[in-house]
Amino acid sequence: MTVQSGNTLITIAYTGQEPVRMTADDMAKLAGASFPLSTRIAGAAGEAFDFGAWFTAWRDSQGIAADAPLPTHLKVEAVDTFEALVPWEQLKDAAVQYAIGGEALHKGGPIRLYVPHGSSECLNVKSVVVCKFIHDEEKRGEVSYGFKQTFSAEEMRLKK
Repeated sequence: MTVQSGNTLITIAYTGQEPVRMTADDMAKLAGASFPLSTRIAGAAGEAFDFGAWFTAWRDSQGIAADAPLPTHLKVEAVDTFEALVPWEQLKDAAVQYAIGGEALHKGGPIRLYVPHGSSECLNVKSVVVCKFIHDEEKRGEVSYGFKQTFSAEEMRLKK
């Protein structure tokens, strides 16, 4: 499905590689099949793609070996400074909402991550603009979420 509008870029960062930026539509195309979000999240509306399918296709597109170790965590950052650190094992049935009725997400966009088997009953992070794949065996299984509390001087200059 091609989403109308929705040109906000999402930064994708993977250890040891330059970050790349993609639109929600680009991410959905890379994932392949999309599905009604309600098939994974009861009562949720819109179109989504499977996070795992997208990650596999993205990793392949970046030339990362299929046998490379999987990340230990996914860290997502939202436009409102909300952050979530999700253990990789909890992402099994994760879905990424990118549209409602063929239109880009206006509220809660550019993408929204749903983790139905996460540490909260249904962790969902709206307005995701950064996805970081983290390899940190010492923190394996650790989860955290909340609003960012510290900002660098550079981030403060950008907020003006």
